[in-house]
Amino acid sequence: MDASTLSRIGLAGLAVMGQNLALNIAEKGFPISVYNRTTSKVDETLIRAQSEGPFSLTGHYSPRDFVLSIQRPRSIIILVKAGNPVDQTISALTEFMEPGDTIIDGGNEWYQNTERRIQQVADKGILYLGMGVSGGEEGARHGPSLMPGGSFEAYKNIESVLKSVAAQVDDGPCVTYIGEGGSGNFVKMVHNGIEYGDMQLISEAYDVLKNVGGLSNSELAEIFGEWNRGELESFLIEITSDIFKVKDNLVDGDLVDKILDKTGMKGTGKWTVQQAAELSVAAPTIAASLDCRYLSGLKEERESAAEILKEAGLEEEVGSVKSGVDKKRLIDDVRKALYASKICSYAQGMNLLRAKSVEKGWDLDFGELARIWKGGCIIRAVFLDRIKKAYQRNPNLASLVVDPEFAREMVQRQAAWRRVVGLAISAGISTPGMCASLAYFDTYRRARLPANLVQAQRDLFGAHTYERTDRPGAFHTEWTKLARKSSAGAFS
Repeated sequence: MDASTLSRIGLAGLAVMGQNLALNIAEKGFPISVYNRTTSKVDETLIRAQSEGPFSLTGHYSPRDFVLSIQRPRSIIILVKAGNPVDQTISALTEFMEPGDTIIDGGNEWYQNTERRIQQVADKGILYLGMGVSGGEEGARHGPSLMPGGSFEAYKNIESVLKSVAAQVDDGPCVTYIGEGGSGNFVKMVHNGIEYGDMQLISEAYDVLKNVGGLSNSELAEIFGEWNRGELESFLIEITSDIFKVKDNLVDGDLVDKILDKTGMKGTGKWTVQQAAELSVAAPTIAASLDCRYLSGLKEERESAAEILKEAGLEEEVGSVKSGVDKKRLIDDVRKALYASKICSYAQGMNLLRAKSVEKGWDLDFGELARIWKGGCIIRAVFLDRIKKAYQRNPNLASLVVDPEFAREMVQRQAAWRRVVGLAISAGISTPGMCASLAYFDTYRRARLPANLVQAQRDLFGAHTYERTDRPGAFHTEWTKLARKSSAGAFS
């Protein structure tokens, strides 16, 4: 092909996310080639490029034609289902690629798969990036948050493209080079884990306000809209307000009340919790959100349990609690409890990223991660700018909980936080995310925990030894023998 007609970049995988990202790239002035194994998707994308543009976008129907339509060194984004489909796509494309070309996987991929593929394509001289893409379909089309990790040379080859198509905030585009290996995928995975926690906490705020406060959906829409103009301003709070405004077009009433209470998931939340366990990082808010998704899936069991426990004499406490509630105070308390709980959830996610960064030598910049999450992505929120500044003040910050500004806010909100959790418990309403966040805060802030007893138990039954507070070294005690001797002495 004539060099003047070659595309700047290519994209393979034209489901809605792929189509939208391709159109975003083309709209920013970068000629792009697209390919999909199902040819109708190529046609569909071409039609959209004309109707929404026209844009400089060309469609191709074979891997060879697609690869050869891109200028050297080629950069090709893959947006297909994680796992085997990625390997199959890489195999089909690399047959026609050359040393110095780059593959960018934009899916929610397990980070170790990315590291395996980096080595695999390196044998052919091909560069590789694993790039987290957040923002959903809308973000892909109009500006996502991008988290590329892997080859720095590969990143520099497409840096201008990524900075143009990413969401734009006051301090720059929402993209940065994350680090080596599978760091981009890992950061996106933790982003999704934080997202799980965020969504769970919001659902608990809704549950308490609706079932203890007795608020209607229209009142909830107004309250969440008001919260979105303050410290809780975020994409998830904004869309929550919108959800409460939508009427059902099939029957009378609000649509949210007709939705089955079973939450789906795609696996990144589970990966986050598994990694936290492997790295010995406490992430109870994220873990609680995952547990709640599992429990939500037991719809029939929950309905049966409700009946059985009612017959066994369990009485609903919501009515008696609701009668004595000051609605205005409850709304303010829930706002404060939600904010404090969110800080704990983000702190857990950041601590997990720090532990992995140390293990892998990625040298992650946590302030920069907070910055690129300020726009485009699902967890974008106004207080991410303050998280960025916290890590700029102290790059070695042990936890967001002990940043002076966040610490002050946690202390100011803890009384309201405790009232909400206590009220929910009294009413029999589960708030596992808020409870987990509060327990995390209370455990982390205590200089001494009852772990001394647990270690004594471990030493008794397993001779695991223990350390003392008053002298160095490892110690073991014959606890049972001494206890029996002490008992014998007491009765002699």
